Amino acid sequence: MARELKVLNALDAAKTQWYHFTAIVIAGMGFFTDAYDLFSISLVTKLLGRIYYFNPSSKTPGSLPPNVSAAVNGVAFCGTLAGQLFFGWLGDKMGRKKVYGMTLMVMVLCCLASGLSFGSTPKGVMATLCFFRFWLGFGIGGDYPLSATIMSEYANKRTRGAFIAAVFAMQGFGNLTGGIVAIIISASFKARFDAPAYKDDPAGSTVPQADYAWRIVLMFGAIPALLTYYWRMKMPETARYTALVAKNAKQAASDMTQVLNVEIVEEPEQAEELAKREQFGLFSRQFAKRHGLHLLGTTVCWFLLDIAFYSQNLFQKDIYTAVNWLPKADTMNALEEMFKISRAQTLVALCGTIPGYWFTVFFIDIIGRFVIQLGGFFFMTVFMLGLAIPYHHWTTPGHHIGFIVMYAFTFFFANFGPNSTTFIVPAEIFPARLRSTCHGISAAAGKAGAIIGSFGFLYAAQSTDPTQTDAGYPPGIGVRNSLFVLAGCNVAGFFFTFLVPESKGKSLEELSGENEDEEAETSAAADYRTAPAPPA
Repeated sequence: MARELKVLNALDAAKTQWYHFTAIVIAGMGFFTDAYDLFSISLVTKLLGRIYYFNPSSKTPGSLPPNVSAAVNGVAFCGTLAGQLFFGWLGDKMGRKKVYGMTLMVMVLCCLASGLSFGSTPKGVMATLCFFRFWLGFGIGGDYPLSATIMSEYANKRTRGAFIAAVFAMQGFGNLTGGIVAIIISASFKARFDAPAYKDDPAGSTVPQADYAWRIVLMFGAIPALLTYYWRMKMPETARYTALVAKNAKQAASDMTQVLNVEIVEEPEQAEELAKREQFGLFSRQFAKRHGLHLLGTTVCWFLLDIAFYSQNLFQKDIYTAVNWLPKADTMNALEEMFKISRAQTLVALCGTIPGYWFTVFFIDIIGRFVIQLGGFFFMTVFMLGLAIPYHHWTTPGHHIGFIVMYAFTFFFANFGPNSTTFIVPAEIFPARLRSTCHGISAAAGKAGAIIGSFGFLYAAQSTDPTQTDAGYPPGIGVRNSLFVLAGCNVAGFFFTFLVPESKGKSLEELSGENEDEEAETSAAADYRTAPAPPA
């Protein structure tokens, strides 16, 4: 029946129109905020260490203890994982539109609250910050399945991949903006409140006003999300949810008539027949038979990708220091260090992150999801091994720029590869009534990988020599061996990609098998009608 509904045919065949771009911006600004909020914490963790964990007798600036650093960096991911599962399920139960506004308001409120973290002791401030960042992550988690599902259900089948990829690509701009805002704030505070380097004056190197800098950077993320709230509430429910899940084809046709500016009238018989159809659930044998391997493929690929992706992204400031791209911490004051970390991240976002996202947007509907994901995992493996095997070469003076170029290429092929496709495909291949839930499950598996990457890499990347480790950390396996482990994750992701079907150029109903139900019913009815009469 799904194939015969005129409203779905109209959506699949629709030319690219203004409402497509409006939907991209509205959904994309949520992802802009997601990226800003998740990655901006890595810009200010060194500053937090200097402010709240200063030790006058130490020759090195204060730094967050290992457990505190892991919590501050990783707690938002725990919230995101929970939010992806909860809001993904809720999006299929209540509808995409109703839940979409909830996630945005949670993000805005917790973003502001993160910057207002309070406490009379350093432990109190960090505990409050972690509390609010958990709930910030919870709201961000809901944005993943809902934004992807809404965009896939609004798009036509010819350019659907590019539209969903464009929503996801807003992450690159969120990352870039996080770096730019941190550069502006740190440079402004440094110009107004200059201070000596740590080695010259340990106490004076961190001015009291620096406590405002990190708070402003974190709170700024609420602005773009707040600006799009009104437009999110104005969007009609997606036609596929209204017709296939709520089983109100007439309302779906009415909503899309206004959006597409084309008169769509559903025949009552078709709508009634649709409403009578029996539909299998997530834990049914029929779902396992049709989509079990698909769900395994989307979850494992996203899980493996995020181990590699987030372990690099969150701690790239430590890698820059390891190859001497950033000066030693004691040669800078607190705001100068924040400025240089932000500048490095902005450069990588500009050169490695954003181009990869937009290559995906332009090529995904030409060469397909499967090839992009397979190629991305392959080249990430190549460049990580290219960093790991001659690691000692890259860390010697004169070769640091080469290391940064190789590092940027791993990000380029992550984004022009599995980081984009693992977000896109789960929004296309599952039935409408389970689409948001399955995307949430896949995304939550990814965040489980991000938690392993972000928590694990803090410890794993420590030097094998106990005298060379950061304060409070036990010896690890070193950056070089950590890169080998990450390359292994990419190899595994390469092979699990073969479980995921190509979705280029097909309607959502073809991909999910919702048309097959109808065809099976039609075939059974035809067999019944043409069966020979029994002998008298």
